[in-house]
Amino acid sequence: MKFEIPAHKKLVHQMTIPIRWGDMDAMGHVNNTTYFRYLETIRIDWFHAIGTGPDPTGCGPVIVNAFCNFYKQLEYPGDVLMKMYTSDPGRTTFESWATMELVDQPGVIYAAGGATTIWVDFPKQKAIELPDWVRAIVTP
Repeated sequence: MKFEIPAHKKLVHQMTIPIRWGDMDAMGHVNNTTYFRYLETIRIDWFHAIGTGPDPTGCGPVIVNAFCNFYKQLEYPGDVLMKMYTSDPGRTTFESWATMELVDQPGVIYAAGGATTIWVDFPKQKAIELPDWVRAIVTP
């Protein structure tokens, strides 16, 4: 199955994640929960790259939902090329998307997933407007 990112999404980050032996399950392929770890890993790496790591005394991103579609089985050994995209900035939210392909099989999407991110004032535990600098980064 060929997966294509719609044109209204903006590529914002890429990274490679090695598949570990322990990522596999009894069926010999990467466990489905591990795909969510890979999605989390690229999201957190991107957050740090844009200068917005977790800060319980300030404001920042919170994931309010997440999904993953599985197209082909990932197996050890291998390196997963993760590509992260953003789109649809709203007043307090934006969407993030990521694809997973093997480094040695470019263009073949093994899985794709995403999340809705909401910007939060952590001390108040309340959603706030996306900062202009974040909006500029996530807007296609």
